[in-house]
Amino acid sequence: MSFWDIIWFIVVFFAFTSYLMALFWILTDLFRDKGLSGWFKAIWVVCLVVFPLITALVYLIARGRTMSERSAEQYAEARKVQDEYVRSVAGTPASGPEQIAKAKELLDSGAISPDEFSALKQKALAA
Repeated sequence: MSFWDIIWFIVVFFAFTSYLMALFWILTDLFRDKGLSGWFKAIWVVCLVVFPLITALVYLIARGRTMSERSAEQYAEARKVQDEYVRSVAGTPASGPEQIAKAKELLDSGAISPDEFSALKQKALAA
């Protein structure tokens, strides 16, 4: 193999990989779109199989602008679900008087020293 054959292979491999990434991104976006009916999704998929390059270019030109909007909506929804889960697992934080009462119980049981109790009390009052 000559040097230029290797360069040509790298260029073709890059172009093919880029095409596959675009194709999978299009398919992901196509099935993410809730406003598009099943028939239109099927037509797009059939066209992607029969005329892959032309259909990919047409899809990117016709629907490319809204692809980022659908992607942002999906990430926002995933973030919202994750935040709700974290809130449900973490529970509600204890208020200042509740924290002081728990610290007092620990002081009375001998688990903490009076200095630690006063530090916890100051921290609870500051919050």
